[in-house]
Amino acid sequence: MNTELKARTTNAVSDKEKTKSTTLMDTLVDSIVNGVIPSGSKISEPELAKQYQVSRGPLREAMMRLEGLGLIERIPHVGARVIKLSPEKLIELYAVREALEGMAARLAARHITLEELHRLEMLLSTHSQHIDEVEGASYFHQHGDFDFHYLIIQASRNSKLISLLCNELYHLLRMYRYQSPRAQSRPNEALKEHEYILQAIRNRDEELAEMLMRRHISGSRKLIEAQILHSESQD
Repeated sequence: MNTELKARTTNAVSDKEKTKSTTLMDTLVDSIVNGVIPSGSKISEPELAKQYQVSRGPLREAMMRLEGLGLIERIPHVGARVIKLSPEKLIELYAVREALEGMAARLAARHITLEELHRLEMLLSTHSQHIDEVEGASYFHQHGDFDFHYLIIQASRNSKLISLLCNELYHLLRMYRYQSPRAQSRPNEALKEHEYILQAIRNRDEELAEMLMRRHISGSRKLIEAQILHSESQD
């Protein structure tokens, strides 16, 4: 086999391994976020390799990426385990989110396109229809392009904000949304607040967009704190 052919073969194998790693990572992210792999549980790499029929190479890469997303942690003499979101960590997470998403909303008001505005309008219409169908029981779990916050962050055009909020913090927030008590849900209020934020962005009112987004996330944080206090009073 000549050098060029060897190089092509090596690259093809490498690309295939990367694809396997990405697919596996996406599967593991969803399993952790949804609670299929429980919070705080220990992860056995040999068992995962057997379960998903992948070699240790793609699995090891997927595990490193999950660690980078903050979904797993490695503990000396214990190994890898799924992160456990403590009340303190959640409050810290929402405080950071409040500041960063407020900035994202301000920048979105400056940079958003008409096409992106239309997508957000259609999205909120879909969300409103869903809430009506379930009689306000919940605000369905959104992900990616179906997530109002995600689209606003993307419209900020700030690559650092997008990296921080859509990678490092995003899946931790999704994990909390899926696994938090439904008593903290406020679907109609959340939808109405989303509509006010969108109106400010549509009007290119940067200051108002930031203020409304920060107030919106602050409201969620206060619900978490109230739930924590309620839980502590029951102990």
